[in-house]
Amino acid sequence: MPLAGVLGATAWMALVGGDRANNAAGVGHFLAQHPVSFFLALQLSVMALDTTLWLCYRPAKPRDDRPLPSVTVVIPAYNEGAMVERSIQSVAASDYPHDRLEVLVVDDGSRDDTWFHMEHLRRRFPDLVRLLRFRGNRGKRAGLHAGVLAARGEVIVTLDSDSEVLPDTLRALVAPLVDDPRVGAVAGRVSVLDRSTLIGAMLDVQFSLAFDFGRAAQSTMRTVWCCPGALSALRRDVILPHLDEWLDQRFLGLPVNHGEDQALTNIILRAGYDTVYQRSAVVQTLTPRTYRQLYRMLLRWERSYVVEGLTYARFMFGRSRRGRRVLPVLHFVLSNVRLLVTHVGICTLPWLILQRPSRLINYAAALAVGAVLTAAYYLRTRRGAGFLFGVVYAFYSFLLLQWIFPWAVVTVRDERWGTR
Repeated sequence: MPLAGVLGATAWMALVGGDRANNAAGVGHFLAQHPVSFFLALQLSVMALDTTLWLCYRPAKPRDDRPLPSVTVVIPAYNEGAMVERSIQSVAASDYPHDRLEVLVVDDGSRDDTWFHMEHLRRRFPDLVRLLRFRGNRGKRAGLHAGVLAARGEVIVTLDSDSEVLPDTLRALVAPLVDDPRVGAVAGRVSVLDRSTLIGAMLDVQFSLAFDFGRAAQSTMRTVWCCPGALSALRRDVILPHLDEWLDQRFLGLPVNHGEDQALTNIILRAGYDTVYQRSAVVQTLTPRTYRQLYRMLLRWERSYVVEGLTYARFMFGRSRRGRRVLPVLHFVLSNVRLLVTHVGICTLPWLILQRPSRLINYAAALAVGAVLTAAYYLRTRRGAGFLFGVVYAFYSFLLLQWIFPWAVVTVRDERWGTR
């Protein structure tokens, strides 16, 4: 997301600037004495690259009925209760031709009334809804695996059981696949279903930036790093040969139980297909309401990023990846260097403030400026005062969430799901 880069850049500006930054004659000496200024320039360069790519992004136009492929929407569900009914109902209400659509719901050994709600919708839509049921809990990856194997559609759409699609979502989502046979997967736009809490309102801004900025920029390179499990469309014939390998994926000798969406994205990219983002394909999803739920979700995401980032690097830097990769590799390297520098800057912050307490005011001001600048991306696609929650999130994230990525690296082998 752009927030990390802007905040990292402004942090370094506040911490190492000031004494000589305004002295034009001392620029060379300043750079020699402060090599971190090079990284400041690097971060701003990444932001400039991302912004250029973002401005070039254009979504595909939805198609009429004639060229639409057959679609299977796979919904894995575990202890979701009545929410799974809302999810199935939203698909049933889609304007996608029902003779080319099926909904395959997998009950992953739920111990509540999830199966009851699934059965209710199957009776209501007998020609549309199919059900699978596990005797015990096997995990989301196993549920998706069973759903893909049983699917009849040419295109697999993954949908979380706590999410709802809009009526035109499916038609928009498959448009890039219809337009271009080189596209292997399409990422939908994930938005927050419940914005009544502070965390929900903040995440609404962050999700908008992650998708309408981050994935839009990646889509221009035709290399979206992660097509989210909450809503993605994948060519079934591309992922099917790799499905067992994906189910049995291991990292450092242990089974991988998270990051199933990013792992599928890597399979498609490794096979030489492109991955793109479709802004007009919207899904609304439930998000954490408490700090504990939030940090556990983010921790799971960051662990997935570490595992799948290494996988991505192996095939993008090697010869197994066919097709465009120069700009995606450059972007990957610069983004990860920026991430490292941001956390180094945060780790050195206490020592620098102890040296000069007045820097705390400088940093707070830089943080505020960075957050407001980031909000400008949000305002380009969504008007209103909601961007202020993005400014609040900048301070919330800095104070309460910066420990998550380092801890994810240290505990990367912890494969617990971590959200329930």
